[in-house]
Amino acid sequence: MLFKPFTDYLLLERKYSPHTVTAYTKDLERFYEFVINEYELSSLTGVNYSMVRSWVVCLVNTGISNTSVNRKISSLKTYYKFLLKTNQISETPLAKHKALKTAKKVQIPFSETEVEHVLDLLKEANDFEGVRNKLMVELFYSTGMRRAELIGLKLSDVSEIQKTIKVLGKRNKERIIPLLPSVLKTLTRYKVFRSALPGLQGSQNLLLTSKGNPIYETLVYRVITRYFSETSIKVKKSPHILRHSFATHLLNQGAALNAVKELLGHASLASTQVYTHNSIGTLKEVYKNAHPRNSK
Repeated sequence: MLFKPFTDYLLLERKYSPHTVTAYTKDLERFYEFVINEYELSSLTGVNYSMVRSWVVCLVNTGISNTSVNRKISSLKTYYKFLLKTNQISETPLAKHKALKTAKKVQIPFSETEVEHVLDLLKEANDFEGVRNKLMVELFYSTGMRRAELIGLKLSDVSEIQKTIKVLGKRNKERIIPLLPSVLKTLTRYKVFRSALPGLQGSQNLLLTSKGNPIYETLVYRVITRYFSETSIKVKKSPHILRHSFATHLLNQGAALNAVKELLGHASLASTQVYTHNSIGTLKEVYKNAHPRNSK
């Protein structure tokens, strides 16, 4: 495998997720094909910036978004940093590259009412899939965890005594998140149904399909889309929007930004601050009601 040393580095040393590593590898393979066809190079170590710029122009001309182009270039940057680190090149061809400008997308969270309507739909769930789906929605909304983190949950990650759940985030960083009593109640019901699944074979994954296999990305996405399509007219409905709603609703209720950062598993406050724009309406209301000069 052409990029195996690099992918091993990402997986073992940088602790990137397999999904991310696959995406990086595909980007590198497309770029490698490009320089072979256009410049007849046999190795990416001989690439210069003009070749990179030509690829960028080619990508833009295919009609893909600037965001997608920037992501692909990010893969190249990481690869060339690896080549520098391992002394395979003396300088990176991307040293002077500037990312393409992109429009900032406003992620519109679900309203509290929309979330409550979904939970009402699931209130009477009384079979394995219904209770599991309810638990998935409640876990997303009450913890703000990512889709991959939900899929990776193990039975041992839940402490019913401490009323917490351990989440393994990006780059294998663990965080402990409190669980609401309502979530623990759903969890208890779910575990009863789970224990009765045929062919369970001692699986340690918390969330399973009806056949006893671990849940997977498209299933999770389908579940969230299915229920929120019944209560919301928003264009985008996904697990990430539920994570977004979790953060926004906490901030709207006065939670400290740093506390929300820890719950989300963000490395810096800058990542968490993207959620604050949704709270400006609440801030204006607080300001209007609290400022002593407001009535003057």
